[in-house]
Amino acid sequence: MPELPEVEVVRRGLDAHVVGRVIETVDVFHPRAVRRHLPGAIDLARRLEGQTIASAERRGKYLWLVLEPSDVALVVHLGMSGQMLVQPPSAESEKHLRIRARLDSGMDLRFVDQRTFGGWALAELVTVDGTVLPDSVAHIARDPLDARFDPDAVVKVLRSKKTEIKRALLDQTVVSGVGNIYADEALWRAEIHGNRPTDRLTGPRLRCLLESVESVMTEALAQGGTSFDALYVNVNGQSGYFDRSLAAYGQENMPCPRCGAPIQREKFMNRSSYSCPNCQPRPRVVRG
Repeated sequence: MPELPEVEVVRRGLDAHVVGRVIETVDVFHPRAVRRHLPGAIDLARRLEGQTIASAERRGKYLWLVLEPSDVALVVHLGMSGQMLVQPPSAESEKHLRIRARLDSGMDLRFVDQRTFGGWALAELVTVDGTVLPDSVAHIARDPLDARFDPDAVVKVLRSKKTEIKRALLDQTVVSGVGNIYADEALWRAEIHGNRPTDRLTGPRLRCLLESVESVMTEALAQGGTSFDALYVNVNGQSGYFDRSLAAYGQENMPCPRCGAPIQREKFMNRSSYSCPNCQPRPRVVRG
């Protein structure tokens, strides 16, 4: 699933290519792509047509387009394989094209989703802590690249929890935007094993970890995000290349860039965690 850097790359592409454009027509080709919009495909198309895309916004992994004059948000769920592509109408329809919006620029905004876990839905805008958000995103915490992100407040929340630090990093109500890839990379940089209990980590170590989260995602963003296959691309269909810079995630049995020990893979929440057994020793006590 795309994490903050990948979603921000898509947002920037949308900001450059579709903001200020009017949606003229909308065609929905697969019902699952609009399943989160409970009134259905016809209602979504009707309410989108004639709307101007005022801005492209993001919080953590969540992406939306603000529409005028209705002043609602089109929330885009990328899921595992969703793509937002800007294409000329003459371009051949993608095999997994789910939604197509024709813009007054003469270009198409296309939603392509091979696995159909993603989709579009309209949401009302609400104000939370001085920030306007879709109501479906209102519970999501600020992310480390947000100008109003408060690391000291997040440290207090982390230390109050009775859980493992990687689980806490993946909790989007604590700090948003972090998924499996960047959690492993940030933990490697901070030299913390993902199973360490949050309440047994000191404030300075947790601040160091949050700084590592910010730095790794900033670097990934500069390289267009992480692409392991053709499913994650930006609006022009280009892949990111931060996967070439990964130190821990997906690097099983490769030498740790810091100490040379083989990176190990462990099971974690029906997925995998990658860490250095030397730089990131497992805690003696693991929460059950």
